[in-house]
Amino acid sequence: MPTGKVPREKTTERLSRATVAERALRIGDEEGLDAVTVRRLATDLGVTPMALYWHFKNKDELLAGIADHVLRGVRADRSVADPWETQLRAMVQALVDAMRAHPCLSDLLFVIDKNGVESFTRATDDALALLCAAGFTLEEAWWVASHLLHATIGLVAAQPGCPPGTPPEAVGEWLRQRRLHLESMPADRYPMMVELAGTYAHEPDLDRYYTFGVELVMDGVEKMAASRRVASVDQQ
Repeated sequence: MPTGKVPREKTTERLSRATVAERALRIGDEEGLDAVTVRRLATDLGVTPMALYWHFKNKDELLAGIADHVLRGVRADRSVADPWETQLRAMVQALVDAMRAHPCLSDLLFVIDKNGVESFTRATDDALALLCAAGFTLEEAWWVASHLLHATIGLVAAQPGCPPGTPPEAVGEWLRQRRLHLESMPADRYPMMVELAGTYAHEPDLDRYYTFGVELVMDGVEKMAASRRVASVDQQ
């Protein structure tokens, strides 16, 4: 009688690098990077660990492969007619979107050797080209690109509201406790913190928060680039 299970050899035939990376990414998002192991992944995919070695020889390569898979959409692929600001802002937004969709990505970028991740190197090269077009020197462009990466990681890490993974049924109580904590502070010493309690009457608007964050970092880059152009004109 058929069991409905896919024969092991058939599963292996369909196994691709992208399939392995996608499954590993799901484990990382749901359970954290420590749960991502070759053995666990092989069990989930219904293959032997040896079958995965065709794609990733060890956990370091596997983690790098996950990052490469996620970051493929972070690129300057808009029309060449678009100004550098539009293209760079789109890249930053794409990185924010990837991090929001995949909670493990921020931690992943700290533990892998990014030099071996093709999509990360390509995105960095794109960003450097755009920033040089904006008037920054190549060294300055590297500084700005690094700042944008870490600003994005920090933006996601500082997301307001309940901690990630809070069950929906516990959100209301978490907000209530946070509000009570702030309201209990001495108003004569911390008047603004006490007033901040009112913002916990409801869940934060995360889309507005992230839009604000991207504008905050990009406005700084664009203002500095504009000042560079003005200084260059004055020197002529």
